[in-house]
Amino acid sequence: MPKIHILDVTNRDGVQTSRLGLAKLQKTLINLMLNDMGIFQSEFGFPFTGHEVNYLNANIKLAEKGALSPIRLSGWCTVRMSELESAFQNVPGLKHINISISTSDQMIKGKFQGRKTKEDIIQMMIDALDYVKSKKVESVGVNAEDASRTDMDYLVRFCKEAAGHGADRVRYCDTLGRDDPLTIYERVKHLAQEVGLGMELHCHNDLGMAVACSVSGARAAVDAGVDGYINTCVNGMGERAGNADLVSVVLALKKASGFVEANLLDARVDLSQAWRLAKYASYAFGVPIPINQPAVGENAFAHESGIHVDGALKDYRNYELYHFEELGRGEPEVIETGRRITIGEYSGIRGFRNIYDKLEIAFKDDAEAARILELVRYANVHTQKPLVVEELRFIARHPQEAKLLMSVTP
Repeated sequence: MPKIHILDVTNRDGVQTSRLGLAKLQKTLINLMLNDMGIFQSEFGFPFTGHEVNYLNANIKLAEKGALSPIRLSGWCTVRMSELESAFQNVPGLKHINISISTSDQMIKGKFQGRKTKEDIIQMMIDALDYVKSKKVESVGVNAEDASRTDMDYLVRFCKEAAGHGADRVRYCDTLGRDDPLTIYERVKHLAQEVGLGMELHCHNDLGMAVACSVSGARAAVDAGVDGYINTCVNGMGERAGNADLVSVVLALKKASGFVEANLLDARVDLSQAWRLAKYASYAFGVPIPINQPAVGENAFAHESGIHVDGALKDYRNYELYHFEELGRGEPEVIETGRRITIGEYSGIRGFRNIYDKLEIAFKDDAEAARILELVRYANVHTQKPLVVEELRFIARHPQEAKLLMSVTP
């Protein structure tokens, strides 16, 4: 039976949110939390971009030592040969990649300005795919940017050529968020039946339907007999109105009436990690979680009306579709109101020891403690925010990788 897998793109598309971004340490923590949540793959960055190189290689080192496993770490490139050559020179350990090119008439005319024909687009994709396959990657997805506005006959031909040259998946990009759940189901099912490859859904939220379109498109792939893959971003981050929210997609696949009995979601997904991940991403991006955000919003399990309170107290299932504990929520949060010792870029060894003693992390000698303190200072410069517990633990456990990912060589 085909399954639906989650390919999170927070560290590639989410960080393209205008006026926002993540430090490389924060991107790494998100990868680690996605791994803890059982997410199939993280599209962790742009391997042809100079400032990403050390971070990407550090994360691959974490994967090789088992700290980032079994999640797949995938790069993203266009089909430009210069980008692809740089990608594999910069990140030789890259094993998974998606390559992308526009396919709609609008994009071919409006973006390429008449310099490329439809035949050129297919040939560029084939050349890029052949090159990537020659690098012995473990998986490669081919992206049809603006697939939702692409003529279906041409899209089928494009995808068949990708299949014929060894692509593992095709990414159907609803780049402008114009699809609706009904049309995307029909288009993806037809495409999957004609091509026979796994179908990856990349939906934007310009009409507020990214989650609905994503799960509908993935269901179409399964109904056509192939695996479905959904691109998500934590807390729905992303360009313009954002991408499909990770937690909402997982909940839809586990709790919606048409999916609850179908058992289509990858069994590794652990919903109990959702609250921790959503909170951290909110802190890292500096974007509060909306009060009415499904599952992780402050009011997601709040009741005030007498009828609702009475019903929820008798049996939560009267007015709650799922229990807050399923998301990892429910533990009280302790807020210090007296003396607080924090670590920053100017901290000394005594305050540093105080913090790490509370985390029950010991160092073998003073020299090791001094090295970790220096990394923690640099991490504060790197993020320009107070470090949270997960970040402090990571630096102590993986100092070499922390040093590498915080390094940028202009």
